[in-house]
Amino acid sequence: MKLSLTKVVNGCRLGKIKNLGKTRDHTMDIPGCLLYTKTGSAPHLTHHTLRNIHGVPAMAQLTLSSLAEQHEVLTEYKEGVGKFIGMPESLLYCSLHDPVSPCPAGYVTNKVLQKSVIIGVIEGGDVMEERLRSARETAKRPVGGFLLDGFQGNPTTLETRLCLLSSVTAELPEDKPRLISGIGRPDEVLKCIERGVDLFESFFPYQVTERGGALTFSFDYQLNPEEILLQQNGTQEEIKCVDQIKKMEITGCNQEITSFEINLKEKMYQEDFNPLVRGCSCYCCKNHTRAYIHHLLVTNELLAGVLLMMHNFEHYFGFFHSIREALKNDKLAQLKELIHRQAS
Repeated sequence: MKLSLTKVVNGCRLGKIKNLGKTRDHTMDIPGCLLYTKTGSAPHLTHHTLRNIHGVPAMAQLTLSSLAEQHEVLTEYKEGVGKFIGMPESLLYCSLHDPVSPCPAGYVTNKVLQKSVIIGVIEGGDVMEERLRSARETAKRPVGGFLLDGFQGNPTTLETRLCLLSSVTAELPEDKPRLISGIGRPDEVLKCIERGVDLFESFFPYQVTERGGALTFSFDYQLNPEEILLQQNGTQEEIKCVDQIKKMEITGCNQEITSFEINLKEKMYQEDFNPLVRGCSCYCCKNHTRAYIHHLLVTNELLAGVLLMMHNFEHYFGFFHSIREALKNDKLAQLKELIHRQAS
């Protein structure tokens, strides 16, 4: 595994990770994200359905806990994890835990993982001295890259941890990729990219899907503010969405909802025959309406999760494509400002 940087702008790194996979002929663009999976399957989606999504990352994320549970089966199968989960050509990243639901401690590595590239984990909590010690010692080891763990948290502690993140990445070699765990909101992603992070997990679209939400934030930094509002279906709807979020925060109802999404379980979408996002090229937006997704959600139809997952994945992957394009064109400041205006 080799990192090739083509551009560094104010700490933001643009490039490719090369020599990936058994044949070492795969590459992955950075900044980028992994494909979030549950035991090798994208939530709610079949492999056939997944092919209808544009921009799917080259690398899929598995968890050590899921591999531990399947250890005996994989040992008996003897043809590898990739073929077992139906993704023989995919690149696989095994994380210590599921970012959505952390696994219990106590699992250890096994023979399935012995030929894998090892990623060094940077720990230390919120203590600067321990973070730096962990970074310096891990950088000495023969690892293929670095996992920055324990930086997720509420908005108050995040700012403190971002200061730690800047100090930690300064201690790491430039020629190895940095992956961060537990960061998924678009505004937080951009803050971490500015501090030298290359790869992210894509659990955020799954979380939005699970609460009946659709990602609707704009990442087209070339549009003017008026066009952005039109793309998101009008100023009045934007005001309604903001009011809806504030109301939920006050009442304590579904406090996890963010300003980057709409809650399609709300009655206001019962007769909304617009696509989830105007101009979106995903299968869901080209074929179905908000009213239909609302109907599927309130009647507990499984198709709701499938369609929302398809849209939310494609929208999120498109966001990372936009980040890379903004870096290429020296427009990251415009993208950051656009996302900042949409953050609550």
